Amino acid sequence: MKTIGIVCCSNGQREEWRPQNEALAAVLAELDCRAVFSPCIYAVDGVASGSGQERAAALMKFYLDDTIDMICDISGGDIANEVLGFLDYEAIARHPKPLFGYSDLTTVLNAVYTKTGVQNVLYQLKNLVYSRGEMQRRVVADYLRGGEELFRFPVDFLQGERMEGTLVGGNVRCLLKLAGTPYFPDMHGRILLLEALGGEREQLITYFSQLRQMGVFEQVNGVLLGTFTKMEEKQLCPTAWELLLRYVPASLPVAKTALVGHGTDSRGAVIGGQVSFTK
Repeated sequence: MKTIGIVCCSNGQREEWRPQNEALAAVLAELDCRAVFSPCIYAVDGVASGSGQERAAALMKFYLDDTIDMICDISGGDIANEVLGFLDYEAIARHPKPLFGYSDLTTVLNAVYTKTGVQNVLYQLKNLVYSRGEMQRRVVADYLRGGEELFRFPVDFLQGERMEGTLVGGNVRCLLKLAGTPYFPDMHGRILLLEALGGEREQLITYFSQLRQMGVFEQVNGVLLGTFTKMEEKQLCPTAWELLLRYVPASLPVAKTALVGHGTDSRGAVIGGQVSFTK
């Protein structure tokens, strides 16, 4: 049996979500896993489940506990980067274990990889109890048995024919919170994953402009676009790709996938993992 530590580094869970989290624990038990919830799960002030220091301490406790096999953050929102200055990165490097999270956890996943080299997974464990739960249970069960299906997703090339390198990035809004900090990943030779939940055209113009001004598109080996939920739901034009085309060199490989992002059918992307895609 595997033991999974459950944390919330970003916005705390609403009290009305408690039955959903209990259902998650029950599903994990069916997968022969024991869920251990940190004391910082539910919002105590309308937003946070504790101070940044308290939430960081809850995360560190799971890193240092040898009975915990993996850590999954089930939160999202805005405040995950508050914990970064309170984490003990040397201790994490000495006690490496996979950290799963999505959306605002892009900040923590990339910071931990940047400071320690430990790989993490862009994935929301609560997908197990969302609308595509049956499929997600199958691929997570495969992962728990040592399989790789959770990390397999098709890509379509929009520009170029091949890209290879170490994957970094995630939610574009949240990744850019790390700009100018010691936690922003080295982009040289990387594959940059970009996805978004709520950003529309004006937000994407801002984000892509900033990445170009930082020189990121001149450093990476390629860009992998995940889903851009609101843009796609509203069928906005220009699309995320058409906007990105204004900012990237014509020689830079760009691909897209519909199975990484905020969708309940999303697969996992390994931050710090080696990827290779060919047209």
